[in-house]
Amino acid sequence: MRRDPSFPRRLALAGTALLAALWATPAAWAQSGWPTKPVKIVVPFAAGGTTDILARAIAPELSKAFGQQFIVDNRAGAGGNVGADIVGHSAPDGYTLLMGTVGTHGINRALYPKLPYDPIKDFVPITLVAAVPNVMEMNAERAKQLGITDVQSFIKYAKAHPGKLNMASSGNGTSIHLAGELFKSMTGVFMTHVPYRGSGPALMDMVAGNMDVMFDNLPSSMQQIKGGKLLPLAVTSAKRSRALPNVPTVEEAGGAALKGYEASSWFGLLAPAGTPADIVTRVQQETAKALASPAVKEKLEAQGAEPGGITSAEFAKMIDAEHLKWAKVVKASGAKVD
Repeated sequence: MRRDPSFPRRLALAGTALLAALWATPAAWAQSGWPTKPVKIVVPFAAGGTTDILARAIAPELSKAFGQQFIVDNRAGAGGNVGADIVGHSAPDGYTLLMGTVGTHGINRALYPKLPYDPIKDFVPITLVAAVPNVMEMNAERAKQLGITDVQSFIKYAKAHPGKLNMASSGNGTSIHLAGELFKSMTGVFMTHVPYRGSGPALMDMVAGNMDVMFDNLPSSMQQIKGGKLLPLAVTSAKRSRALPNVPTVEEAGGAALKGYEASSWFGLLAPAGTPADIVTRVQQETAKALASPAVKEKLEAQGAEPGGITSAEFAKMIDAEHLKWAKVVKASGAKVD
């Protein structure tokens, strides 16, 4: 059989074309270069809250892993919607990530009539960073003045003085807000809700005595609880927290009226939809490594957080389930935000 003399040349050209096509794909580009500049992690709440604490716990670890700075950028407002919207409409190039929450990706779709972003279509989940209980807490001095020592005495006082207690939250639609609304709907008490732009500012007013009660994420309140400034009445999870083993759950402390009460929080990394799968996988893997390291794991667990690290697919399934769960909670509580 006669050999075609042009065959080697045509084969070489075909190989060159194939390689060019491969390197033109986002995944191949990601493998070759990303990241070549700093990566921004948007925190949709003010500094000092649990979302911020968790982002700042993993950012240095990711910086070391990738050789580029991972910078925390606080963009507070509208219960996390402002920051989530920024990331949801950013370029899907791996340089803008979101520290999402149960609020931005589990609650807000049911709570807000209109969202500037779609929590499912506009994002690709990367990994769960941590799950935490909320803690029902009071300004310790205020609780002493009012004779409140536990959940039962709190309910008794609140019913006798409707509207006299101010309930702080990190913003409308956050898990902190909804945990309080669920408590109100199940007990029939009325507290005046005062939303802030994050846990940090709300905690400052709690410690100063300007606010009475808050259902804060445990990590952001732990230091003030240990310092005696805040009195923990109960945790909002189904089980007690290992970080506060002597503090009962709301269900345990509340009796029949609060049977079945549960309103925990979670936080995770997400990227704009269309972000190359290779980038998503690499960030997930390095985040999981960081969360499993003794230093980071012990730090988070001491603050009441349970480190995550699940895959992108597992996190996506979790978010879908959270949508269904919190839609029922929002409906039951009657909470709405215009």
